[in-house]
Amino acid sequence: METQAAGPGAFARFDLGRTPSPCFVVDEAAVRRNLAVLKDVGERGGAKVLLALKAFSMWSLAGVVGEYLDGVCASGLWEARLAREHYAGELTTYSPAYKREDMAEILALSDTVIFNSPAQLARFKDEIAAARADGQVFEIGLRLNPEQSESEVEKYDPCQAGSRLGFPVSQLRPEHLDGVDGLHVHALCEQNFAPLARIWAGLEPKLAGMLPQLKWLNLGGGHHVTRADYQREDLVALLRQITERHGVEVYLEPGEAIALDAGILVGEILDTFDNSVSVAITDISATCHMPDVIEAPYRPAMLNESTGGVAVRIGGPSCLAGDIIGDYVFAAPPTPGTRIAFLDQAHYSMVKTNTFNGVPLPAIALWNSETDDLRLVRQFDYTDFRDRLS
Repeated sequence: METQAAGPGAFARFDLGRTPSPCFVVDEAAVRRNLAVLKDVGERGGAKVLLALKAFSMWSLAGVVGEYLDGVCASGLWEARLAREHYAGELTTYSPAYKREDMAEILALSDTVIFNSPAQLARFKDEIAAARADGQVFEIGLRLNPEQSESEVEKYDPCQAGSRLGFPVSQLRPEHLDGVDGLHVHALCEQNFAPLARIWAGLEPKLAGMLPQLKWLNLGGGHHVTRADYQREDLVALLRQITERHGVEVYLEPGEAIALDAGILVGEILDTFDNSVSVAITDISATCHMPDVIEAPYRPAMLNESTGGVAVRIGGPSCLAGDIIGDYVFAAPPTPGTRIAFLDQAHYSMVKTNTFNGVPLPAIALWNSETDDLRLVRQFDYTDFRDRLS
């Protein structure tokens, strides 16, 4: 899988020695630029745009998100709680499955609750009826699997064979939409407009007879709308076309697009040696801090990587033999204490960090590339590791 990082941008002039190590540094100005693009697309396309918290839930910027977007979407109870505590606007909650003991609170918190199958929705009909009897107001959605694979990597493909995500559209019947206000279709991952256009072209004829009874259509996430090469005008036209043709309100749920090229992960070289190749160990761990590097896998771009010099294999401090970030070129062999940074790490990396091996979590800093203001938002210590255990 290829990195989608566009380049260092303003981080080319950021002093890596200004933060502790390791540390995520997020550029508020870059986040605002992305949000402005998404707001413009939503307004011109007549659609609502929600932030997918699963990709970027740095709630220090919740107020900023609220200035541009219509709300957020959550993946379960804890994200829904976070949304109501810190974010403004609408809250949509979707999970592949819900626990019965969580359902009452999820219904109370959410403006929309999306179920993964008609059978699951039927199992919770009593909880839904009880919540509405108490005066709660919310809408119900059903996630569909369009059964059309477009993703580059199978493990990130919601439409892979045997997928657990969404009800297969080939099995959808009108009776499945009883009590359903809208449909949720999420089938993309880091993609441009063309895959969305193909999915909708295949899906629209199958839904044409059912859409008139619905209020909304949620096209999910995976839209790289803020990438420089994204065909935004085509997206705007499609959004308007869907609304005008079918009379439904359209939603988008971008996650990565909010934080694309808006953050780096700063680290430090701890040791170097030779073992048939030059090896450097850093305090950044692929398995603990950037798990997609191993899961995808992919090679994250390094800030200011040299075009010539010495190739060095960079790995993390954990005991996992595969805790390898990749091979990178330095103008001269790095020495212990050398600072490095990897690009485009604000989305997903931040939310996926863990403390395997007792590896410390990276600090979190908020930078503004326009004013050069830098604020250390959060530092983690031993108690954060200890208190998640027993």
